[in-house]
Amino acid sequence: MIKIIKLLLTVLFIPTLSEAQKFGYVNSEFILKNMKEYSEAMNDIDLLSKAWEKEISDMYIEMEKKEINLKNEEILLTKDMYNERRGLLDKEWVSIREYQQKVFGFEGLYFLKKKELIEPIQDIIFESVEKIAKKNRLQIVFDKSSEPILLYTNPIHDYTDYVLEDLGLNKKNN
Repeated sequence: MIKIIKLLLTVLFIPTLSEAQKFGYVNSEFILKNMKEYSEAMNDIDLLSKAWEKEISDMYIEMEKKEINLKNEEILLTKDMYNERRGLLDKEWVSIREYQQKVFGFEGLYFLKKKELIEPIQDIIFESVEKIAKKNRLQIVFDKSSEPILLYTNPIHDYTDYVLEDLGLNKKNN
């Protein structure tokens, strides 16, 4: 969303000398909630996330069982055998944490999948906002649902319904 705001501000911030700057705002959160594609993408992301969480949780449970087994067998093992098994378990713990980081870490699989599914939807909204801004000769378009915070907004400057109409969605913004 921040990408959209920055692009809008740079592209549309070209004031003309002969007329005052016109501005408007949209509520992208409201628009997204009314888009079937967004709901489907978020559902897909949720399902994928839960599957990864379960997979990692199962790995942790399995490792806990191995830890308990090692603890129970400790008195039966020689020091070398115990150290060898302890080393193997430590390596497995490290690989599980690395996998967890690979999936849920910064720029991990979860992040990349979310970006892959959401970015095209954001692009559609951006194109619609840009079209509405040009049609209504707006120099600045703010997003009411994200930074910067708008303390007061006059509904006359709300172009959310125009964007919804342009996207073929019939919901009305409150």
